[in-house]
Amino acid sequence: MKIGLILFMLLCLAAAASAPYAAMAAEPGVNSGVDSGATSYTTPIADTDTTLDGNVSYKQQFFQVPVYWKVGQVKIALDYKASPLAQDKLSSVTVSVNGTAITSFRPVASESARQRMVFEVPVSALIQGTNTLTIEGHIVSGDEQVQICTPTYDADKWFQIYKSSSIIVGYSPLPLANAIADFAARFTGLDTFARQDNAIAVPKDADASELEAAVYALSGLAKSGGAGTKGIPLLAYGIDDSDIADKKLVVAVAMRDRLPASLRSLIPDAALGDKAVIRLVDAKGQPTLVVTSDNAALLVKAGRLVANAALLDQLSGPVKEVTENTEVASPVPNITKIVSLTDAGDQVTGINHRTKDYYVALPANRSIAEASKLNLRFRYAKNLDFDRSLVTVLVNGKPIGSKKLTEALADGDSLNLTIPKNMNLSGNFTITAAFDLELKNNVSCVLPQDQMPWAFIDADTALQLNTKDRTELLFNNYPYPFLRDGIYNQVGVVLPGTRDADTYRTIGNLFNLLGQYAEGNAGEVRFFGTDVTSDQLKDRNVIAIGSYADNPVIRDANKSLYFKYNAAGTGFVSNEKMSIDEEYGKRIGSLQLIVSPLRIRPRTAGGHRRRIPVCVPGFQAYR
Repeated sequence: MKIGLILFMLLCLAAAASAPYAAMAAEPGVNSGVDSGATSYTTPIADTDTTLDGNVSYKQQFFQVPVYWKVGQVKIALDYKASPLAQDKLSSVTVSVNGTAITSFRPVASESARQRMVFEVPVSALIQGTNTLTIEGHIVSGDEQVQICTPTYDADKWFQIYKSSSIIVGYSPLPLANAIADFAARFTGLDTFARQDNAIAVPKDADASELEAAVYALSGLAKSGGAGTKGIPLLAYGIDDSDIADKKLVVAVAMRDRLPASLRSLIPDAALGDKAVIRLVDAKGQPTLVVTSDNAALLVKAGRLVANAALLDQLSGPVKEVTENTEVASPVPNITKIVSLTDAGDQVTGINHRTKDYYVALPANRSIAEASKLNLRFRYAKNLDFDRSLVTVLVNGKPIGSKKLTEALADGDSLNLTIPKNMNLSGNFTITAAFDLELKNNVSCVLPQDQMPWAFIDADTALQLNTKDRTELLFNNYPYPFLRDGIYNQVGVVLPGTRDADTYRTIGNLFNLLGQYAEGNAGEVRFFGTDVTSDQLKDRNVIAIGSYADNPVIRDANKSLYFKYNAAGTGFVSNEKMSIDEEYGKRIGSLQLIVSPLRIRPRTAGGHRRRIPVCVPGFQAYR
């Protein structure tokens, strides 16, 4: 039997779904490390202070150069501290970008002082898209006057990189091409998200089809921006006009007769009864992608097209028409699958401990079942000390198996492992192939050489994923039940009787987060007003937004809430789990996930009621 659910949210939680972002855009010329007047974007080298241990160790970080940037200058600011026992004349640190060495220097050994190195990266070393920064430390300790070979000891050989270290890219945006694809690339660009220069706008009294089209577009565009961004605000014409005017890039979604007059005049299409149009226009200097139609169903379909990043990337012109015959669907996510970890193979180079990480995406409601297997295929150099060299596989940092390397299998080796069921993996996870590549007679008088030894992970390395659905009604499994296997799962959103700016921001925050988990533009989201009937909601997973006073669904569900409203409906009252002061109960908001009162509450196999968590700011309670 299908179960309906209610997620209960108050408007005072309008910003709750926003996530912090990892990289920030620096103000032009202010501590940015680039020339005054230039636009700059800063990416941290590490989220936390990071220590490189051992004689030779390294740190990698990735940074982006979007296709619409004309890069003028790149600088790296490295804040570090080296072991006070490091030998200044023998220790070194080398920095490279995309495999090209940029600089090497002797780290300053100090008991306490933090050091800073700032150096420039040649623009010619960059590529469009993802770039790789590598910092490799060769730290030598001990008495350089001792002229004998001694066994290596690594505890005193460390190099700490502080989280204040960063990569600063100075750039000028290229002129916007008259193409939807170029607009979409900028709308979802990392600098656009960081500066919050984008928005999706709807009419202030947006109807169900306008909101549905808008949240499909929002979900797809938010996912293209990536996790960790601040999200795309959902704003309303007639309420947030000043905020909309401040944005550099806007997607406007509305029926044509409900568009602002200034935008409606820019839509020359004669009749939109049998089609929707996606048109890039210049609204008084503000690039705006208008999604509109005279047909509600086709407007929704156009919203789904905007949610399809692959299709948007193919639109080289300023206009796209959407008819009943237009294909807009994204590929259906493949849940039972064989995952290839690398397309062309990956190489690790250098002595001692070397790692390669692989990110595996899995819907949040899926967990690893029995008999999920990894087949790691690899080869390696023959100059290793095979008594001490091995490969280890880790999942989310926990080892699941190792194998000793042998000279006989150096040209073609493999490691087959079953992922332990008791790891309780769900959602996205990381697989790490860690090689310990030891050389014979590798003592302190033998200097490491960059290109030896090595190991290569073959392209036919594969992960056989067997998964199972996690259907427990817990916030730990969010976004289930609203998304299932990456697809919107019969969602019904019930809005309050009176809408304001916070209402639209709440919707935006919700679907920014849900969009990060969506794997396509399929599924269904429907919006309802206060006149919604129980028959309309009985087969839906419901998100009710508002308060006791302005949303009848919340009012009717009060007897089923874990934290109930008082008799007047003005605040929350205490329950058996927590005491709530009367005045405090009027100031807080609540997120409660319950079985819908429209359906019979299910029991578990043992006959007990399901345990469903209730989240309220500051605490968590279970029933």
